[in-house]
Amino acid sequence: MVRLLCPGFSQALVVSVLMLPLLRIVGLRVFSMASEGYAAGTHSTAFVTCPNEQVAKEIARGMVEKKLAACVNIVPKITSVYEWQGKIEEDTEVLLMIKTRTSKVPALAEYVRSVHPYEVAEVISLPIDQGNPPYLKWLGDSVPE
Repeated sequence: MVRLLCPGFSQALVVSVLMLPLLRIVGLRVFSMASEGYAAGTHSTAFVTCPNEQVAKEIARGMVEKKLAACVNIVPKITSVYEWQGKIEEDTEVLLMIKTRTSKVPALAEYVRSVHPYEVAEVISLPIDQGNPPYLKWLGDSVPE
């Protein structure tokens, strides 16, 4: 009797066949990101809290009109717990989730400070390391340098 496969080889073959779909998906995503030439951190997501939806919409519209942001998502009714002037406060607020160029964050922060009703407006940002290449291209086209 001739043995064609060793036991370890057959197990490795089964695992390899099962891994092919996952490896294909990962490979396509990596290739897609690499083929678009996106430099991590070129764009950022910024966050701003507002006292109500009306203020949030006014600030969001102004950012998009001034080309400081490509898109602003308005997330209603968040609860914020924070310390202010020595007291623990709890308020219902509205969150702006802003997509922009990283180079525009200082101008965006200045705009928010100029129109926001809070004495100290929250403006924080995080760099976007990766994302859907067509979306990132649209974001860059919408917010010129």
